[in-house]
Parts: sequence; structure tokens; C-alpha cells
Amino acid sequence: GPVLIGSSQGGVNIEDVAAETPEAIVKEPIDIEEGIKKEQAVRLAQKMGFPANIVDSAAENMIKLYNLFLKYDATMVEINPMVEDSDGAVLCMDAKINFDSNSAYRQKKIFDLQDWTQEDERDKDAAKADLNYIGLDGNIGCLVNGAGLAMATMDIIKLHGGTPANFLDVGGGATVHQVTEAFKLITSDKK
Repeated sequence: GPVLIGSSQGGVNIEDVAAETPEAIVKEPIDIEEGIKKEQAVRLAQKMGFPANIVDSAAENMIKLYNLFLKYDATMVEINPMVEDSDGAVLCMDAKINFDSNSAYRQKKIFDLQDWTQEDERDKDAAKADLNYIGLDGNIGCLVNGAGLAMATMDIIKLHGGTPANFLDVGGGATVHQVTEAFKLITSDKK
């Protein structure tokens, strides 16, 4: 289920904090059935080092962020940093939000905002053809029917010293058009 993760060391890469000072990272698991409770958000704000006079404000922001996470089918909402301004207000300064691509039909307004000029052309083509595609660094193309088989195929390639160039699942009900587009994706990769 969802987990709130915080640190007093905001404004830096969380992976660096985890490697150098793991004790500075605090976690608060959220029961997906019950949702976030105010006392959980308050506890996390306290552990993150917010002064007592703004703990409630920080907790309110966390609750709002959790509700946003649910409402918009996010897989991650990252705020780095969350700060106190000179007036004592708690602000979320930089946000990164990942949305579950499987919710595109439900979150049409969000997905309509996607700037395809920032995406790899193959990702765009895969999305148009309704294909599950992830480009990788290897040089062996994979076109597979089913995510489980795709992962097993990638494991076998690695086991024998190769490196997959992609994860490409055409799915169980692939059409001629989807298979054609999948072959175009694989052959467009210069690796």
C-alpha cells in the first residue's frame, strides 16, 4: 500500500540521503482501506523536524497530497523540498507526479496535458498503438505476447550474457495493426 516518506534533509536527492544517512528518512505506511489519518501526518511532520507551531500545517499539506495521489491515480507524488516561508506558511516547492498509465481513460484531462515533444518518439508510437513498451539500453529486441513471458524472456537473455533493448508486450488480444507497429518500434531502434 501507499507509504509517506519524509526527511529533514529536503532539497537533495533522496537516494543520496538513503545511502549516506538512512536514519534521516522516516516512513509512515498508509492503510489503503482507511486512508491517511491526521495523527500519521502529524507524526511524520514531527519526525521531519518541522517546528511545533507549523506541524499541523505541514500535516495538512501531507493529507492534501495523499488525497491528490488517490484522486488522480498517481503512482508517486514527490515534493522536494517542503519548506516554511518567512510568514510561517508551509509550501510545497517542487513537485514530481507520476500517473498510472492504466488510468488514462479515467484521467483524460491529466493525460491530455502530456507534452509528447518531451517523450521518445517510440514511446509516443507505442502509446498510439496501445502497446506496453519501455526502451532499455541493450541491443536485443524483444516482442512478446504477455508481460510475464516478456519478463521471463528478458531474464533468459540476461542469463546468457545479452542485454534487452526493450520491454515490448503486445498483449493477449493483439491485432495485426499492433503487431505491425510493434515490429516498426523494434526495427526503429538503431541498437
